[in-house]
Amino acid sequence: MSPATAQPATDRSPGLLPHERLQHLLDALSRSGYECIGPKLRDGAILYEHIDSVAELPLGVAVEQGPGSYRVDMTDSRRRFGWANGPQAIKPFLFAPREILWRATQREDGTLVFDARPPACKPLAVIGARACDLAALALQDKHFLGGTCPDPGYARRRDGLFIVAVHCSHPAQTCFCASTGDGPRATSGFDIALAELDDGFVAESGSDRGAAILDGLHLSSATTAQLVAAEEQGRHSSEVQRRALPGRNLQASLFANLEHPRWQEVAERCLSCGNCTSVCPTCFCHSEAEVPKLDGDSSLHEREWDSCFTQGHSYIHGFTVRPDTRTRYRQWLTHKLGGWHAQYGRSGCVGCGRCISWCPVGIDITEEAHAICGPQP
Repeated sequence: MSPATAQPATDRSPGLLPHERLQHLLDALSRSGYECIGPKLRDGAILYEHIDSVAELPLGVAVEQGPGSYRVDMTDSRRRFGWANGPQAIKPFLFAPREILWRATQREDGTLVFDARPPACKPLAVIGARACDLAALALQDKHFLGGTCPDPGYARRRDGLFIVAVHCSHPAQTCFCASTGDGPRATSGFDIALAELDDGFVAESGSDRGAAILDGLHLSSATTAQLVAAEEQGRHSSEVQRRALPGRNLQASLFANLEHPRWQEVAERCLSCGNCTSVCPTCFCHSEAEVPKLDGDSSLHEREWDSCFTQGHSYIHGFTVRPDTRTRYRQWLTHKLGGWHAQYGRSGCVGCGRCISWCPVGIDITEEAHAICGPQP
């Protein structure tokens, strides 16, 4: 069901899903035709992959993050979502890192036939999405589904997406979603939302199909004490965040400081590697290329992720618009925190902090924004 046509959930009181019954939720989603995608601990990081069993979810895992730093620790906690995020969000499952847009075939008479068949895809249920990722998803929807020409591949995958959100209870030191207004509690964009407590999950529905799944689990109502605990946990997750952007709309300030000396200073540290754009849940830059077959009779038109930090991204007919790291970092930050307001009505940053953790040299977007924009009124 697409975001434009999803029906609101019937008003229901939240239920309690005990830890030992979490598998029942996965089974219910599988019976409904969804492939379950959930967080798994692999190669020292939490990644979203196919899961069949709750046993595949992290148990007692805590994650310490800082500028250029990501470390997994093990605890004796019974919780499976006691961490903020990993390098992935929902984006790779909708905006594919690489995909074929169309195939061109030459007939015997020399004419060309174009086949732009949308990709086949199975409905996905993503378990563990965070509030910042749902805010990013809403921005991706505006970009790929808004306007007169929706992206067919994205639209097909989006139609089959079921989201089980988990309210963030353990924000990382790099998180600042409270300052952008995008978390830590998920308020919209989910089918089911879970607040993880020591004795289970407070579960609420956000759509009719989410309510149908929860109804089939026959949950008992959450107690007043459990509801209060979930509310207090969310408030605490907001209060402990120490990073923040200087304001939610920095468009005027950024464009008034295009020659600020800080751009050169950060360029001397930046590697132009593109890690920040790869892990960012809202970045959508891409490149397209023709891939001819060896027989010369057909070719594939492919799209793959790109970054505004690459030389080719701004190359036009023998001229590179942004020839150095200074202008490329400036493009990224001014577009993300400034230009998006004109395009999408809000900043392109949802405060997930991934670009801080996964930057090899630990560049902090909040620190750079403060240095360039200064205190905001």
